[in-house]
Amino acid sequence: MSEGARGTDRGPAGPLLLGVRHHGPGSARAVRAALDEARPGIVLIEGPPEADPLIPLAAEEDMRPPVALLAHAVDEPGRSAFWPLAEFSPEWVALRWALEHAVPARFIDLPAAHTLAWGKDTGADGTDGPGSGPGDEPGTGAGAGPGAEVRVDPLGVLAEAAGYDDPERWWEDVVEHRGVGKGDALAPFTALEEAMTALRETYGGGGHDRDPVREAYMRLQVRAARREFEDGVAVVCGAWHVPALRRRTTVAADRAVLKGLPKVRTDMTWVPWTHRRLSRASGYGAGIDSPGWYGHLFEAPDRPVERWMTKVAGLLRDEDRIVSPAHVIEAVRLAGTLAAVRGRPLPGLGEATDAVRAVMCEGSDVPLALVHDRLVVGDVLGEVPATAPAVPLQRDLARARRGLRLKPEAAERELELDLRKEIDAGRSRLLHRLRLLGIAWGEPAASRGSTGTFRETWRLRWEPELSVRVAEAGVWGTTVLAAATARTEADAAAAQGLTEVTGLAERCLLADLPDALPTVMRTLADRAALDTDVGHLAQALPALVRSLRYGDVRGTDTAALAEVAAGLAERIFVGLPPACAGLDADAAEEMRRRLDAVHGAVALLGDAPAPGHGDLRARWRSVLRRLTARDTVPGVIRGRSVRLLLDDGELARGEAARLMGLVLSPGTPPADAAAWIEGFVGGGPGGGMLLVHDERLLGLVDAWLTGVPAEAFTDVLPLLRRTFSAYEPGVRRTLGELVRRGPGARGSTATAGSGAPGFAPDLDTVRADAVLPVVRLLLGQGGEDGGGRGEGGEGEARAGPAGAVR
Repeated sequence: MSEGARGTDRGPAGPLLLGVRHHGPGSARAVRAALDEARPGIVLIEGPPEADPLIPLAAEEDMRPPVALLAHAVDEPGRSAFWPLAEFSPEWVALRWALEHAVPARFIDLPAAHTLAWGKDTGADGTDGPGSGPGDEPGTGAGAGPGAEVRVDPLGVLAEAAGYDDPERWWEDVVEHRGVGKGDALAPFTALEEAMTALRETYGGGGHDRDPVREAYMRLQVRAARREFEDGVAVVCGAWHVPALRRRTTVAADRAVLKGLPKVRTDMTWVPWTHRRLSRASGYGAGIDSPGWYGHLFEAPDRPVERWMTKVAGLLRDEDRIVSPAHVIEAVRLAGTLAAVRGRPLPGLGEATDAVRAVMCEGSDVPLALVHDRLVVGDVLGEVPATAPAVPLQRDLARARRGLRLKPEAAERELELDLRKEIDAGRSRLLHRLRLLGIAWGEPAASRGSTGTFRETWRLRWEPELSVRVAEAGVWGTTVLAAATARTEADAAAAQGLTEVTGLAERCLLADLPDALPTVMRTLADRAALDTDVGHLAQALPALVRSLRYGDVRGTDTAALAEVAAGLAERIFVGLPPACAGLDADAAEEMRRRLDAVHGAVALLGDAPAPGHGDLRARWRSVLRRLTARDTVPGVIRGRSVRLLLDDGELARGEAARLMGLVLSPGTPPADAAAWIEGFVGGGPGGGMLLVHDERLLGLVDAWLTGVPAEAFTDVLPLLRRTFSAYEPGVRRTLGELVRRGPGARGSTATAGSGAPGFAPDLDTVRADAVLPVVRLLLGQGGEDGGGRGEGGEGEARAGPAGAVR
């Protein structure tokens, strides 16, 4: 063992201190080589000592990094900290080496019980360690970080001293691309310790205010291990801490530093982690820029550039880009040339990226962004054994997940569900229950296929932080069903507004929580009774009525919900006309949208009326008629009311034309008339087609528009442009043709004109009767001969259903 590695103040009997950079493949290989050479009797690793009982799980076959140690406060599960480990992390390599060689391994950093309590007292934000340098602490999460700010970046200082402007590039050149030769295993640690010692002397510690406390605790643990194993002690820690562990201090002094530290009761387990969450872009304090690239360097120490280019080519081929073996060869040659020109020992990620851009991506950054996302960063998700400690809720979730064949994945994917299938209905219930618990594994998305209620589309993506949410949700129950029920009841009691409770009722039905539904319904009825704002009621009704539709597919009893929805509708019928009076333009437009929503809700609610509430549709139509006749109601609402009545067949076209004529008379201000037109033919589908097929309405609009005074036209133009620009291009083109021909050429219902283009003024009976044989076949009445106009045939056609066609 070299003198530099052992230190000079302790003599040749000092511990083997291996200073590393967390998540560095070069450091990981060097640690393995050093341990193979030194063969220590115990391996001490920077990490929370509460995790010592979890170390044997790292040897399990189904433990696959990246993983993380998760610590959370028992009484406050949301207060948590992570210690991530990748396959190329030196700590993971040391852990595996100890298990493979039957050597004891222990974690020696400050206990998580103090870390979490400290974070609570200081309002920590969750990162630890100076920048991304070799002294980083891998812990991260709510409550894991100190209150002090970073004072110095070791990698940045060393890179600048070496003449590099990029710390990552310097680290790759001196560590990641450096092979470990025979008899040279300890050389990198000696050099790094000397550099860290100089930095700490220059910057006076330069780390966090917590560092002296952590280092005092680690020194005590090293002393205890030396008493037990004498000189056979190896320590794997951040290189920044090595000079402090080497420094000679007294036991009393170290214990004095630790005296009076706050403490909380803590649980700890292993959880899956992802490469994406190892990246610095995710906000992880000890993060690296390219976890996927570092993983590749660790897996392929020989010919890494050639293997990398092959991976890139495979990815681009999967995306239907033309990449041949010649591209791979040329990219490898270019990367080597760039490294030589830039004076680098081997091509690094920068050279590989430039070569891929030039050769395989033809200079485009678009496919290069895909390479960066999928390979440089990556979506690798680790696995932990089922025997790892877990809260009861987490175990129930795992059982449900396995039963429904839902596997957590780091990459986002879409899941299409058919709720008529039992397994898909179970998946839907589980995902909705998790959302109620704040565990956003899946987010609902718009379905590209059917719009029926039996279809659902989800976007699934498992993030490591969801493990914290599961632990946090464990306070509500031991199973997903029980926890979601308790959380929903509590949220209903705490809800302030009617809309909030309405949304909760809808989610309760989607999640199939029959025990929580009565509580939510009582709260909903109470809030609806106390809320006097018609706008709030109109906003809440559509969600309630949508919920009624879930009963058919999900088998949910929605009788109580129907009763509340019907009562809500009645209150809207009474309060809506007064609420629509005297509104400004913005408020009128908002009320118009709510009018549309209530109209659709009443149409659905009429299919399942609640007992004792009569014909809700008829009462709603009477409300719309009152709105059309009130001058105090804004024009956009009056016009929309007329249109809704017309679409439902409750208003004749002649009556609609009469009302439009009154509004578009010279006595009506142009702005009010334009608002009426917007409400009548804008803001929804079908308005343009109505004008195309009813020339009388189009003629009224045309005549009014040409008669608007020049001084008023500028004021109404934005409103009219917003109305007509929403039409489809084909509708706008047809309306333009009709207007170009002029009223006389088009004709109208008041004249003997030809009507809309393509339609004759009278019925062509010869052409109409030609379809009769086909109609008889469709109706099951037997076929006729080709002519279809025999005497019997004609009599049948006039008396039977085919007469309707004519």
